[in-house]
Amino acid sequence: MGVSQMERLGIGSNRFSKMVVSFLIAFFLLYMLSLAYRSSTFDLIGEFARAHVTGEMAGNVSRASESEGKHSSHPERVVVDKLLGGLLAPGFDEESCISRYQSSLCRRISPHKPSSYLASKLRKYEELHKRCGPHTESYNRTLEELSSSHVNGTADCNYVVWTPANGLGNRIISTASSFLYALLTNRVLLVDLGTDMANVFCEPFPNTSWLLPMDFPLSNQFYGLRSGNGQSYGQLLKNNNMNISTVSQPPPFLYLYLSFNNDEYDKLFYKDQNQGFLQKVPWLILKSDQYFAPYLFLIPSFQQELDKLFPDKESVFHHLVRYLFHPSNQAWGLITRFYQSYLASADQRIGLQVRVFNRKASPIKVVLEQILGCIQKEKLVPQVDEEKHIAPPSKNKTSRAVTIASLYPEYYESIKNVYWMRPTVNGDVIGVYQPSHEEAQQFGNNIHNIKAWAEINILSLSDVLVTSSWSTFGYVAQGLGGLKPWILYVPTGGQTSDQPCPRAVSMEPCFHFPPNYHQNSSTGRGLDTVSPVPHIRQCEDASTGIKLVND
Repeated sequence: MGVSQMERLGIGSNRFSKMVVSFLIAFFLLYMLSLAYRSSTFDLIGEFARAHVTGEMAGNVSRASESEGKHSSHPERVVVDKLLGGLLAPGFDEESCISRYQSSLCRRISPHKPSSYLASKLRKYEELHKRCGPHTESYNRTLEELSSSHVNGTADCNYVVWTPANGLGNRIISTASSFLYALLTNRVLLVDLGTDMANVFCEPFPNTSWLLPMDFPLSNQFYGLRSGNGQSYGQLLKNNNMNISTVSQPPPFLYLYLSFNNDEYDKLFYKDQNQGFLQKVPWLILKSDQYFAPYLFLIPSFQQELDKLFPDKESVFHHLVRYLFHPSNQAWGLITRFYQSYLASADQRIGLQVRVFNRKASPIKVVLEQILGCIQKEKLVPQVDEEKHIAPPSKNKTSRAVTIASLYPEYYESIKNVYWMRPTVNGDVIGVYQPSHEEAQQFGNNIHNIKAWAEINILSLSDVLVTSSWSTFGYVAQGLGGLKPWILYVPTGGQTSDQPCPRAVSMEPCFHFPPNYHQNSSTGRGLDTVSPVPHIRQCEDASTGIKLVND
């Protein structure tokens, strides 16, 4: 277009230049906004939001899926509760821990909401941890008391230091219990994760760290911490004939040995009359591999506070584990890649965790029969059609993704072949997947722990879940997912069971080895049907254990 033509149209050169400049500025702004929108964080959120919708359980797919409930299938009404009903605090650097606010995008929407009192208590704890955390003035002042022979009363912060025992599942359930004890006693929780737990979890508390500093004066003594330790609380009671009132001055620290093999003196920790003395000790060094939280509900001085924190008794671990444990970015990468590859597009996600403690006592063939008897009898997956090679055409096929978590590959290979060689009777499409098979539990191995943590989280993304009896690995998965699992009884002989996997009465873990203060006198065993409170019951998978249930 020439100058004369522009003038005839009323477009002067100055005006045209301004239009060009305005267009370029607008284009640049739109381009920058599109880049921001398409950044990795937003892309990941978009993928999870879409997966959350497309991965909803299909209507009437099975009795199991109906019992778990159905999600909304309307994409425009997807609501992401990134703070989990007030359980989590806002303000974290999201890039440093992507999973904290994004895990809710691919996990089942939990019907269990934290109480407002619990949310308020957690915010107050975060303030306490920030004031008393590692290398603060209060921490350094309390640290000085460790070098003295008695408590001088100058410290304004008390601590419980968690030290590890056994595998990842044991560590998570015992840490959650220790944190609950810290909440109840106004203590700060510090954890000694060690090198094999590096880069497994994110920091749970804002603007501070829960990691015990490497220069902590007592760290070199942790390895030898066991029952009968000379500086343990149990030994102190033993030396004073179990009469704590004869101890005139509390020491600056005490060891609490609460692992499965603790003795009768260590178990006196659970006596209510001894809690007052422990409150005067600035440093409690705790070692446990147990989910001892249920027994805190049997300590009278804690009961009123616990009732306010957890009106829903079945959700105690569910809230604690989701608050404390967030996968590191490295672990979250493993989780999301598996999820997007195998689970996101499935109509239903089924988790199967197989833990065999003794392979000689539990032959592969017998365990496999028990697994198939469980998942088919409970209608978690359809049976195969032995008469046909091709499924009849159907418009209502349901795709189901089965994730198998096991140290061994044989169960995965066998179940995959069952659904590869024959069609299902109803035409459903079954995909069977296994993230890894490490063959043996590898203690002290950092990469092994990252993989294990990823698999626990992958199981927790299921719509329905089968876990193995006595397995803390399974306990953590059901807690994260808010799932009431079917409990697979792994046979220890040559016979399978007529009831291979009964449904758990609650999603709470089992405290395998509680003290027997409330032992049933007629049977000499655990609580049985007798309990001092209505929300404590004997475990389904451990006759000696106790667990929390709703009344």
